Amino acid sequence: MKIKSKMFASVSLAVLCAAPVAFAQTAPATSEPAADQEVETIVVYGAASSRQTQAVTASAISLSAPGVSPLKAIERLPGVNFQSADALGNYEWSTRISVRGFNQNQMGFTLDGVPLGDMSYGNHNGLHVSRATISENLARVELSQGAGALGTASSSNLGGTLQFISRNPSDDFGGQLNLSGGSDSLQRIFARVETGTLDALGGGKGYVSVASTKQDKWKGAGEQNHDQVNIKYVQPVSAATVTAVYNWSDRAENDYQDLSLEMIRRLGYKWDNISGNYALANLLADIANNRGDTGAAVSNPAVGRVYPSPITSVDDAYFDASGLRKDNLAYVTLDLPVNDKVELTATIYNHTNEGQGTWFTPYVATPVGAPDQSGSPITAPSPISVRTTEYEIARTGAFGSLTINAGAHQVSTGLWVENNQFDQARGFYGLARAANIRASLEFMANPFFTQWAYRFDTSTLQFWVQDNWSVSEALTVNLGFKAVRVTNEVTTTTINNGAPTAANGISGKLRTSEAFLPQVGFKYELSPTSNVFGTFSRNVAAYVSAATAGPFASRNQANVNEVSRTLDPEKSTTGELGWRVRGDKFEASVAGYVVRFENRLLGISQGAGIVGNAPILSNVGAVNSYGTELVGIYKLTDEFNVFGSLTYNKSEYADNVVNRAGVVVTATKGKQVVNTPELLFKGELAYDNGSLFAKLGASYTGERYFTYMNDDVNGKVDAYTLAEITLGYRFGGNDLLEGLEAQLNVTNASDEQYVSTIGSNGFGNSGDSQTLLAGAPQQVVFTLKKAF
Repeated sequence: MKIKSKMFASVSLAVLCAAPVAFAQTAPATSEPAADQEVETIVVYGAASSRQTQAVTASAISLSAPGVSPLKAIERLPGVNFQSADALGNYEWSTRISVRGFNQNQMGFTLDGVPLGDMSYGNHNGLHVSRATISENLARVELSQGAGALGTASSSNLGGTLQFISRNPSDDFGGQLNLSGGSDSLQRIFARVETGTLDALGGGKGYVSVASTKQDKWKGAGEQNHDQVNIKYVQPVSAATVTAVYNWSDRAENDYQDLSLEMIRRLGYKWDNISGNYALANLLADIANNRGDTGAAVSNPAVGRVYPSPITSVDDAYFDASGLRKDNLAYVTLDLPVNDKVELTATIYNHTNEGQGTWFTPYVATPVGAPDQSGSPITAPSPISVRTTEYEIARTGAFGSLTINAGAHQVSTGLWVENNQFDQARGFYGLARAANIRASLEFMANPFFTQWAYRFDTSTLQFWVQDNWSVSEALTVNLGFKAVRVTNEVTTTTINNGAPTAANGISGKLRTSEAFLPQVGFKYELSPTSNVFGTFSRNVAAYVSAATAGPFASRNQANVNEVSRTLDPEKSTTGELGWRVRGDKFEASVAGYVVRFENRLLGISQGAGIVGNAPILSNVGAVNSYGTELVGIYKLTDEFNVFGSLTYNKSEYADNVVNRAGVVVTATKGKQVVNTPELLFKGELAYDNGSLFAKLGASYTGERYFTYMNDDVNGKVDAYTLAEITLGYRFGGNDLLEGLEAQLNVTNASDEQYVSTIGSNGFGNSGDSQTLLAGAPQQVVFTLKKAF
C-alpha cells in the first residue's frame, strides 16, 4: 500500500492537477458575489489581503459529490488536513479538520458571520456547518490559515478561521431540483424555489430550500440520514438592506466501530458494530460478565467464559451507537450605509439544539423493572443498556461593525456578545433480553438512571478595532487589536438520580479575559501582477471547551477549585510572510509561517486513579510550528486547468508534560504533534468546454501519530493517497433540456484501504488504542440536476 501511494503521489505531483481558479483582483476575499453573478471560479486567492487567505466557491462544491461537507470541499487548500470515515465527510463523530497543526477546537467557524463554535461532536456553543446550512446554498468558503480576521465571532480561533457564506436569492423567479442515487443505497433530493424580485414588496426576494439524504453505512448495519430546510429573504428598506435567515436540521446517524491497529490487523478495515445481531450482543455481554471484564454481576453462567472467534474482547464489537441532533438557527442582519463614508452592519441570532449520543453498553446491565420507551417495566432485562450523553443548547447573540472611510484610512470597529445555556446529562435506558426494544435513530425516553446533569452558562464579550491604512499606492498596512472576555459557570442539576447536595454537587467559574490581542499586517505591490504580504497576530482560546471537557466534567469540586485558581488560557503567536503572483495563464502563492502555541491544556493524573486522584486539567507547555505552503493554477488551454497545493508543516512539543510535583509524566519534548502530517499534497486536473466537464483529483496525506510519544510501531498510521473523479454533461438546445445536467462522482477511485480519523477517543501517551476509524472505500454517486 505504501508503494502504491508513493507512485500515485509522484504522478500527481508531476501534473499538479486542478480546476479553474482566479485571484480576487480588487476585492478582499470576504466579499460575496452578487446573486445574479455567475460564479465560474473554483478557488479565489485573497490578493487584496495581508494574510494567507483563499476561498473555495460554489462551483467547486458543485463538482463534488452531492451533499458533501463544505469542510471536505476545502481540503484542497494548503495547510488543511481533513478526515472523515464517510465518503461525503458528514459523519460528525469522525469529522476532523486541522490547519497548521491546530486542531478543530482551536479554530474559528462562522456562517454569514454567525458563530458556529468549534464544531466538535459534543458541541456546547454552536453547531456543525453541515447542519447549519445545505451545501448547495453556499456561495463560498473562506479559509484564513493563520491570522483570522479580527471581527470573526469566535472565542477559540488560536489557529485559522473558516467563514461560510450563504448564497443570496436570485433576482429571477425559478429554482433548482437535484436527484441523486449511488453506493450503499444513497438517496438524496435537493430542491430550491426562488421568488425572484417582488416589486409589490419593494424589491424583496427570497428562497425556500429543502434537502433530504438517506444512506446505509458502507459497512455493518445502520443508516445515516439528514433532513434540512433553509429559508432566506432579503428586503431593501430605503438605503438599507435587511436579510433574514432560518435554517432547520434533523440529523440521525448510526456510528461506525472505533478500531485499534491490532483490531485492523486481526479483523480488517471492514469490521464494525454488530447491529444486525442482537443475540450475539447479549452473548458477548454475558461472557464478559462471567469473566469479570465489565465489572457487572454474572448474568448467564451457562454461556461460559470464551468469546466466539474472531472476537477476543467485549470491546471488539458493540451492538449499536448513534448520534442524534436537531437544530434551529435564525438570524437577521441589517446593512445600513449611513452616508458615502460610514457604513453600519448588525446581526442578531438565536440557536437552539437538542441532541443525544447513544451507546449500547455492555458495561451497565438493565435492572429488572427498568422502564421501556413507553414507561412500562421490563421483566426480562438484557445484560446491555443504552448509555446516552444528552445535549441542549439555547444561545442568543449579536454582533456588528462600524466602518468609516477617511481618505487613506479605513477605520472599522465592532462588538460581539453572546449568552449561551448548555445542558449536558448522562443517562441510562433499559433493554429487554428477548429483542431490541429501542430504535437507535430515535431519541431515548424514560431513563432508569441519570448519573449526572450540569448546566453551563457562558457569557461572551469581544471588541475589536482596526485601521486599514493605504500608506502609498503600493503599500497597505493593517493595524488593530481585539479584546475578549468569556465567563463560564457550572451548576449541578442532578447527581445519581437525585438533587445535588453540598457533598456531591459542584459549582464553579472559569474566566478568560484578555484586553489586548494585537494584529499587524502589510501588503506591498511589487508590480501590477505580484505582491508580498505579512502578518503578526496574538490570539487566545477561552475556557469554554475546557470547562465542559475538563475540570467540570471530572465532577470533583476540589479539581474545579484548583483549576479555576491556577489555569492559564491557551495562547498563540503567529507570524507569516508570503508572495503572490499572477500572469495571463497562471496564478500562484507561496507563504511561510512560524507559530508559538503556549499554555497547552491536557488532563494530567496527579496519582493513582484507583485511590481517587482524578486527572486535573493542566497547562503542559508549548508547541512550536513552522512550515511552507505553495498553491498555484496553470491554464493549459481555454478548457484545461491544472491546480496544485503543497504543504510542509513541522509541529513539535516544546516541553515535557509534568505534574504539580514537577515529575515528568510524559517526555514529549521534541515529539511530533499528534494528527499533524508533515506533508500534504492536493492536485486537480479539470476540463470544461461549457457542455462536457470532468475533473481528476488526487490528495496525499503523510503519516500521522496518535500517541504523544510518537510510537512508531503501534502509535502511527501510514500515509495514503486518494483519487476522486467527476464526469458531467450540461444539456441544451431546447426549453426542455436547457438547465439539465448529469453528473457522476467517484470517491476513493482507487479503492484505497486507509485509516481516516485518528483520536476519535482521544490520544494516548504510547501504544495502541481503540481510537481509529477506517476510511470509506470507493463509492459512486449519479446526480441529475435541473434548473428552471
